[in-house]
Amino acid sequence: MDKVERLTKDHYKRVREQRFLEFASTALQDGGGGAKAENLDWESTFFVRHLPESNLADIPDLDDGYRRAMRRFAGELEALAERLLDLLCENLGLEKGYLARAFRGPRKGAPTFATKVSSYPPCPRPDLVSGLRAHTDAGGIILLFQDDRVAGLQLLKDGAWVDVPPTRHSIVVNLGDQLEVITNGRYKSVVHRVVAQSDGNRMSIASFYNPGGDAVICPAPALVKAEEAAAAYPRFVFEDYMKLYARNKFEAKEPRFEAFKSMETESSNRRIAIA
Repeated sequence: MDKVERLTKDHYKRVREQRFLEFASTALQDGGGGAKAENLDWESTFFVRHLPESNLADIPDLDDGYRRAMRRFAGELEALAERLLDLLCENLGLEKGYLARAFRGPRKGAPTFATKVSSYPPCPRPDLVSGLRAHTDAGGIILLFQDDRVAGLQLLKDGAWVDVPPTRHSIVVNLGDQLEVITNGRYKSVVHRVVAQSDGNRMSIASFYNPGGDAVICPAPALVKAEEAAAAYPRFVFEDYMKLYARNKFEAKEPRFEAFKSMETESSNRRIAIA
């Protein structure tokens, strides 16, 4: 973890900082100067895909030592995510391995796993721009390795924003929309945001252990009581959910669930009419 943190911060200084400064010099002006920049996030990011196939070797500007450290780090997080899925099964009373199997699509039989590497540099006007706007994560288990000095991450609990304090050598575990669906709401995906800071450059390495793109997502039958069936969460293909999510990531999750429930109802009605 220490090595990944050191290399990530060094990579930002060498490769990404100047690009971000060029963006920052015009971002607030383009956002309206004194007006709130509603659709702007004060972050510098790049993405690394691990499963089903890695693209680590194809990402430019990464030195070999950084690639090796990131590959080892991702392997440890993948194993942690799999252990956490089984612990969730145990807590829910599901058969061991149920959630892992639910994440595997029928074609490739593997989950998707990727990492978003972000820096949140100092912002001269944190009153005008968010580090990252409020949202829930679309996928399954999110494992966050964050800066141990610079704060900014907040989650929404009981209508109030709560700080997630920087803690050294820790992984913050967050659950996404897919686990809310599979557990039929026993677990909820968490609304969270990053508040821009005037001091410090916050590091965030978020790894997303998600279902395979062709995985069919639906509530586990063991978690749906007979009287709850009509109100259960919808059934859909994960990649279809991601297409909808890409259009309205920063909007509430409930309309996304309702949209798929409506499609499910329409499909059922068509089958009845044909019969």
